[in-house]
Amino acid sequence: MPQPAAALGERRHRGSAYRLWRSYTSHLSLILMFLPGFVLFFVFEYFPLYGVLIAFKDYRLLEGVMGSPWAGLAHFERLFTGPGFKDALRNTVIIAALKLVIAFPAPIILALMLNEVRVLLFRKIIQTVSYLPHFFSWVILSGMMFAFLSLDGGFNQLLGLIGVEPVSWLLYPDYFYGILVASDIWQSIGWGSIIYFAALAAIDPTLYDAAIVDGAGRGQRAWHITLPSIMPTVIIVFLLGISGFLSVGFDQVYNLMTPATSQVAEILDTYVLRRLLALDYALGTAAGIFKAIVGLALVLIGNALVKLYDKEQGLW
Repeated sequence: MPQPAAALGERRHRGSAYRLWRSYTSHLSLILMFLPGFVLFFVFEYFPLYGVLIAFKDYRLLEGVMGSPWAGLAHFERLFTGPGFKDALRNTVIIAALKLVIAFPAPIILALMLNEVRVLLFRKIIQTVSYLPHFFSWVILSGMMFAFLSLDGGFNQLLGLIGVEPVSWLLYPDYFYGILVASDIWQSIGWGSIIYFAALAAIDPTLYDAAIVDGAGRGQRAWHITLPSIMPTVIIVFLLGISGFLSVGFDQVYNLMTPATSQVAEILDTYVLRRLLALDYALGTAAGIFKAIVGLALVLIGNALVKLYDKEQGLW
């Protein structure tokens, strides 16, 4: 006798639930490895998201986030029309654009250059030396920069050999952006090149062998084989990087900033810090939301442009 449809549906549901439970129990070790990372990510990334409500409230410390009265978009209006915001936004965009144009290609160029080095020992030495600055904080690196660029520092001593007068480079606003980008490359070029070395290692060597047989030189092999092969990796890194376009490195800027260069060194992050030190939490939170919205918009636009170029590329 045929069973009713409801009974069959219930049996199928129980069967799928049982298979799902067996799948979890059979991979229990993997789940246990996953849980600590998930808990940490949830506690420190997702749970604090309720704090964005501060941007829409007249936050009062004693009353808490939920107890404070709503303010609507008043703090965003105050942010965009307040003193110092436009200057901080302009400086942030300039620094971000310079890093994107100059600093972003630097690890790619280093990886391509070292990929052509045939002396393995020399390559290892260059890689090790280029990795080292990544493991030092900007407190240490900025101290090294101040010492190197001071009046009696090594840079002025080198310039003195060709008759150039010593200059306190970090006290001049005209030189600040150049020093900032150069120090960022120095700190990140080696570590950033690791992912490109991995992409280069995945290229099929027979492609190079075939190109050599056809008479292609090193430059032609790099242009027609190496670059197209690592381009998907470059695109992914680029799209992930522009999500933090307005996050230009608070630690670096804050430690290299001086009173003489504050007019060009004030960025959104330092602007938010000054507002938080003045206990203006709502304005600081509104600035953080503004940065996140700009980053999301840039990722969406960048991914759409990549899809127009190649539908198989992009983040999704």
